[in-house]
Amino acid sequence: DLSMEQAISTSIRPLMQKTLREGCEEDGGPHGLAGLCNISALNYKEPTLVSSTNGVGTKLKVAMVMERFDTVGADLVALCANDIAARGAEPLFLMANFSAP
Repeated sequence: DLSMEQAISTSIRPLMQKTLREGCEEDGGPHGLAGLCNISALNYKEPTLVSSTNGVGTKLKVAMVMERFDTVGADLVALCANDIAARGAEPLFLMANFSAP
């Protein structure tokens, strides 16, 4: 549904721009499907990138039982950021995908 994609993109773009940090840039493409992070701008001596991913399956099942969906996105961000921090790394950026049936 291209109109839904456009509506989501338009509504979250201002929120996404608030999260920009040194070294990270907006994609600039029509859909914002890539994240750009220039780690040399962060002045790390020997950088190692650490990444994490998480699914929404179980979170959505719990949300359906609880009839509460407002925390699913925050849970995804927190779990990914916590996984990275637990490795002693700093979360630099997050990539997310919105989809609807």
